[in-house]
Amino acid sequence: MKEAVHIGEKPSAEPDLQELVGRVALGDEEAFARVYDTVVGSVLGVVRAVLRDHAQSEEVVQEVLVEVWRTAPRYRSDRGTAINWILTLAHRRAVDRIRSADAAAARDHKAALLDRLPEYDEVAEHVEARLEREQVRRCLRTLTEIQSQAVTLAYYRGLTYRQVAEALALPLGTVKTRLRDGLIRLRDCLGVTA
Repeated sequence: MKEAVHIGEKPSAEPDLQELVGRVALGDEEAFARVYDTVVGSVLGVVRAVLRDHAQSEEVVQEVLVEVWRTAPRYRSDRGTAINWILTLAHRRAVDRIRSADAAAARDHKAALLDRLPEYDEVAEHVEARLEREQVRRCLRTLTEIQSQAVTLAYYRGLTYRQVAEALALPLGTVKTRLRDGLIRLRDCLGVTA
């Protein structure tokens, strides 16, 4: 069996990251400290390349390393090296931070645009509401007595089916049927399309 040949410096006695991550998965804090010391520079480099903001980069690095601590049991060595897994977490977290910032900026922009919209016309709003109420009242008059009572109790007083049945001294099934039929008639009368 051939030995690996190293040119230049002697190979460093760096800890085996796969093994350390395995120990972290078991809750070994000392192993986590060694993982931290080993990868923090590389993680910061990846995150900083994406974010370009030192303060945010440091926050994201901390989040990534906390995620390494929490998700170490999910690491699978058959899918890649530990350093690649950690750097993938770092890259994803940095990209998520950018997306989050972009989404916040878009929300702020929309809010600013909404602030510039003219105030709605209160008079027109009141007239529309009154016309809608009149139309609903007119349509309610087309219902049978039981349908009208059931709809009024359920939708204007907020009673449950069972409470409506008790209030009208009717079987629950009858109340459900009257409500369904009444709502269908209201829908048709109001011209609402499903």
